Amino acid sequence: MLVYPSAIDLSSSSLLYLTRHLSAHRKRIGSRWRRLPAGRQALLAFAHLRCGDTYAQLAVAFRIGIATVYRYVREAVDILAALAPTLADAVRTAKAKAFVILDGTLLSIDRIAGDRHYYSGKHKRHGMNVQVIADPLGRLIWTSPALPGAVHDIKAARTHNIIDALTEAGIRTWADKGYQGARGTIRVPYRGRWSTLPAGKRAVNSSHAKIRAAGEQANATLKNWRLLRKLRCSTTRITDIVTAVLALQLAASA
Repeated sequence: MLVYPSAIDLSSSSLLYLTRHLSAHRKRIGSRWRRLPAGRQALLAFAHLRCGDTYAQLAVAFRIGIATVYRYVREAVDILAALAPTLADAVRTAKAKAFVILDGTLLSIDRIAGDRHYYSGKHKRHGMNVQVIADPLGRLIWTSPALPGAVHDIKAARTHNIIDALTEAGIRTWADKGYQGARGTIRVPYRGRWSTLPAGKRAVNSSHAKIRAAGEQANATLKNWRLLRKLRCSTTRITDIVTAVLALQLAASA
């Protein structure tokens, strides 16, 4: 197999962050010897998460077995996922913001037509629904556990208790039409076609859309991690992968 050098568009501080936590984990469990040092394991995990490199590609690049690659990646993801904030942590962070943006994103997965509960009628493809809370500048604050793509945004938000948590904390939240009926502190645009709405409601919807557009930046930030553009792993692992990415993004912006 041919091998060539590549680059990962992440800072060295992100590598040091994961390396530090991997080293602490190895010391905690008393791991005496590994095929790769902690720094190389961190690099391997980044190559998988950021670049979407497969286990087979990584096995060749790092000169280890595919099973070892799987264990190393899973270990790194589990460590990072444990560092990600909970919803309660996110609400405390959001209290310091003028407002937050709530949005849902669909992470594509490789499923067959028969898996209807993973099929999103809105996006016309199979995937997992992830709820995202972002600050006014579109920076990630929190991501929810992943639910099958057939679940609508309003149902997902209620399932994760997002609406109640934000409302009880009195946090003003902007969301799209997918959250109609949420009430509380959730602000959604007026329903109806643009051409049939009165001028006042059209002006409100236009202003609302401009504010909410920053939420798309948070979704794009997630999908800059190429693995999240088309997930081929077990759906039970997707929540941990997304929260691992969240932990890295928050560490990089700290």
